[in-house]
Amino acid sequence: MERIEAFFHGRGYAMHRHDTYAIGITLGGVQSFQYKKSMRHSLPGNTMALYPDEPHDGQAGSEAGFRYRMLYIEPSLLQDALGGVALPFIEGGISTDPCLFGAVRNLLLHMDDEVEPLQQDDGIFELARALDAVSGKRPRRHAADFGAARLAREYIHGALDRTLTLDELAQASGRDRWSLTRDFRSFFGTSPYRYLSMRRLDMARRLMAQGLPLADAAAMSGFADQSHMTRLFTKTYGIAPAHWLRIMRHGT
Repeated sequence: MERIEAFFHGRGYAMHRHDTYAIGITLGGVQSFQYKKSMRHSLPGNTMALYPDEPHDGQAGSEAGFRYRMLYIEPSLLQDALGGVALPFIEGGISTDPCLFGAVRNLLLHMDDEVEPLQQDDGIFELARALDAVSGKRPRRHAADFGAARLAREYIHGALDRTLTLDELAQASGRDRWSLTRDFRSFFGTSPYRYLSMRRLDMARRLMAQGLPLADAAAMSGFADQSHMTRLFTKTYGIAPAHWLRIMRHGT
């Protein structure tokens, strides 16, 4: 689970997508974003809950700019609490439900403080329960195998530094390749390859935050080279690696 606070004037992020949920609150101003082919506007007191792998951007809805806090949480963490059901989907990406707002706010308080493991687990459970309670229509599901999807996910975590095939994942999970692809999307909100790519980006961000040069971070995270990592980073997060580092260190 990653948490950020930032302030933007004008355009903040180009169109991009995450394989995590992007859930947050607007602290001040109007936070506008394209989502599901429509422009959305979040005000203080609203909760934003963007479904994994859904394209969106970010921009100020007024000249005053906007400040916000956001958490990016892997669907697998919510699955631990939900018990293998279809992921919650918030229609329109914005909710005014006070229980959901409270659950998100609790996870975003005291941004500079270390969160104890038990405190984080309690917060994730409350968030999962609140999301499930206010979710609208959900993505269509087939007869999915949660155990196979979880085995494939664990296998991916052990293969970040090498080429991985769908056939290999299917063999490791005991599921045919296309059923496994559907399973993975149902329970984790993204495809196996997107999940692999995002975990590589997670590793690269950790290494960059520790001060490693971009080329070294790319090589150690399983990318072909620095340009490969930079292209995927910018496409995924809507900003270049250097801009991301500035936001992480200074909030702007």
